[in-house]
Amino acid sequence: RILSLELNKDRDVERIHGSGINTLDIEPVEGRYMLSGGSDGVIVLYDLENLSRKPSYTCKALFSVGRSHPDVHKFSVETVQWYPHDTGMFTSSSFDKTLKIWDTNTLQPADIFHFEGTVYSHHMSPVATKHCLIAVGTKSPKVQLCDLKSGSSSHILQGHRQEVLAVSWSPRHEYILATGSADGRVKLWDVRRASGCLSTLDQHNGEKSKASSEAANTAHNGRVNGLCYTNDGLHLLTIGTDDRMRLWNSSTGENTLVNYGKVCNESRKGLKFAISCGCNPEFAFVPYGSTIAVYTVFTGELITMLRGHYSTVNCCVFQPHFQ
Repeated sequence: RILSLELNKDRDVERIHGSGINTLDIEPVEGRYMLSGGSDGVIVLYDLENLSRKPSYTCKALFSVGRSHPDVHKFSVETVQWYPHDTGMFTSSSFDKTLKIWDTNTLQPADIFHFEGTVYSHHMSPVATKHCLIAVGTKSPKVQLCDLKSGSSSHILQGHRQEVLAVSWSPRHEYILATGSADGRVKLWDVRRASGCLSTLDQHNGEKSKASSEAANTAHNGRVNGLCYTNDGLHLLTIGTDDRMRLWNSSTGENTLVNYGKVCNESRKGLKFAISCGCNPEFAFVPYGSTIAVYTVFTGELITMLRGHYSTVNCCVFQPHFQ
């Protein structure tokens, strides 16, 4: 199915956003509802299911948090995410320096977390049962952990030197978090540990002489603005503004040295890309100008470019039930 992907001519999504769309998320329970967040602060909830069973149809927007909503984000929404366990709750974060926890049924915020700087990215663990921590990457080099249970955001992870553009919990270990920063580094953390940082990924796998200026472990020679675990959590894919994509063994921290060629990345903020789930081999879908580049994750081969958009693609999301 993935090798024959092409633009669907008879399925559309109702157009509600009047400006750019930055982020999408499909809920993991049924795979039926999708959230989108726009650069004007608007959030829309869609039903992807074709209940009419007609061959051509448009996915309807069920409702939206529009500009006139009293609790709408003031600036661009950078990340939306469903609560991983049911559709009664979702989260959004924005350049207005807030993370909001929404009640889906009332469309009211159940909680709002405020930060000192722009929020680039946040993520809830897809597998955690023992904690309810939301990781948040902001303009500060400190990674913030917000606790849904207590409503506090006191826990911080220190180690990056510049703003944190991307955060992602491991889908395999509930206490392991990966973060990518403008300092060129990717760090893995165990949030149970006092010091937190488990390792800093090194693109040279420790091969460079310690005397050189490159001795400090960097994952990319530029800002790291995207990361995504494979579905089994065994590997981590990172993207940087050095126009490189790298695949890491997430348990050893080793750079697998898969070569994807030049992966053009002009994004000044977080780059949202996706990895397939349950396919053999697995594929990565990466926004690439006005197209989406499809790579095989473990060989680095560029399979195809998906064309159809007229302007820059900001994000993509994979529907595992239908590939």
